[in-house]
Amino acid sequence: MPRCRPEASLSRRKLQKEKNMSQKQMKEAFVSNLNGTSVLEVTQGLCFPAFCILCRGLLIIFSQHLCSVSHTWRTRFLIDFVILIVPLVITLTILSSFIFLETLTVIMYEVWLLYQIYQRRTCYAKVPVQKILEKFLKISLESDYSPAIACYRVTNSVLTAIAILAVDFPLFPRRFAKTEFYGTGAMDFGVGGLIFGTAMVCPEVRRKYIEGSKFNSLRKSLYSVWPLVFLGMGRLAVIKSIGYQEHLTEYGVHWNFFFTIIVVKLITSLLLVIFPLNKSWIVAVSIIILYQLALDFTPLKKLILYGTDGSGTRVGLLNANREGIISTLGYVTIYMAGVQTGLYILRNRAHIKDWIKVACCLLLVAVSFFIALYIVQVNVEAVSRRMANLAFCMWIVASSLMLLSCLLLSDIILSFAKFLTKGARVPCSWKLIQLPPTNKKHSESLVPETEKKESESSLCLITALNRNQLFFFLLSNITTGLVNLMMDTLHSSTSWALLVLSLYMFINCLVTYVLNLQGKIIKFL
Repeated sequence: MPRCRPEASLSRRKLQKEKNMSQKQMKEAFVSNLNGTSVLEVTQGLCFPAFCILCRGLLIIFSQHLCSVSHTWRTRFLIDFVILIVPLVITLTILSSFIFLETLTVIMYEVWLLYQIYQRRTCYAKVPVQKILEKFLKISLESDYSPAIACYRVTNSVLTAIAILAVDFPLFPRRFAKTEFYGTGAMDFGVGGLIFGTAMVCPEVRRKYIEGSKFNSLRKSLYSVWPLVFLGMGRLAVIKSIGYQEHLTEYGVHWNFFFTIIVVKLITSLLLVIFPLNKSWIVAVSIIILYQLALDFTPLKKLILYGTDGSGTRVGLLNANREGIISTLGYVTIYMAGVQTGLYILRNRAHIKDWIKVACCLLLVAVSFFIALYIVQVNVEAVSRRMANLAFCMWIVASSLMLLSCLLLSDIILSFAKFLTKGARVPCSWKLIQLPPTNKKHSESLVPETEKKESESSLCLITALNRNQLFFFLLSNITTGLVNLMMDTLHSSTSWALLVLSLYMFINCLVTYVLNLQGKIIKFL
């Protein structure tokens, strides 16, 4: 008996240690050592919101056929939330294995809606479809606005907001979470997609700064990052003070998303002062090739993955934050690629046929990037968010271009539906400058007034989220933290998790929506 006591005591201590494993440690382990999913599945999931946005627009036009009653802001918000947000919550959770089937179902429903709108058209009622299409291709659009970019930014923000909380629940597929070393998880796209979207509408692309005053542009860019410095430091202080769970291999011990944005903004602002805007793609290619060569032929890769001592040390500022610091080179590449894309998309174009060419061009480039990505992954290195390597940057750019092409095609289809319908009004969509003639008794109300358009945009959830993108992201992080502190997410049932996720997204969207109704825009960049 005396010989058994040490073994029994050791066993009891081991069980006690497992029992006493903190909630923080359990949650950290729950999101660690994951390998992601296929590029195809992530791409399908990214493109699904584009079809939801099209479905929402067609439903609005179809409902205007049935009744002309104007809705209150509460009704508009609920419609947008149910059509745009709820399907994404379900897609990322309980129906994650049926993304292709969901997309196919939505497309079939949209085909039916478009057919119904065509049958009830108030313009060219007796004209054959071929003539209608010829006239549609000659239509002019609002050239100073691209709804696809707004929808891209909102899509990425919403998917990120859902995922950062959903990942802490068992119903969220582990293959969608952030990968540890290599792989493509749905969450790996988040920061890269946000940086790409921010670059497309940066002040330099929108020509917000006066030509010839590049140093003035640089000064304003430096000044604009100060709010992010306070946000980054504030997040760091709060996380450390309350002992909130952290995934160290995401950014490091002290680094976070805001610090990455700050460094990327500073570096790219300097690069855009030195190099011409239309040569941004050359800068991007040069940086990522040099960075990948450094990863392959220097100890840089070993430093990122295992630290200076080769055993994963976190001693010293560089070792503690090596992933966050070094990966900024990859994000700078993504930003410069986004600048080049924004310059191309925001170029003035008068006719719908020009935008069809843009959509096809983006689709072709995206497919080319995916083919190149396959070659790089086979012959060079697999996608690694942790290093933000060549394959990762190619994946982010390819996925972004694919999503943009889907959104542009959706905008074109929606414009055709508006072309068929007298006085159709859809928030966050192109305004048709030249509408086709109809009966004389309808000619007065053919083109909506500017005031109506402004009112429509203020009642649009997409517009609200686009105008306050970083505020929405910050609010989502705060509410995510509150949910994790108040409940045990690891042992929540599926129904309870869905309820919490839906309520969480409802609150975040509602606060941002009301902020937009009041005309308030909170910008950090």
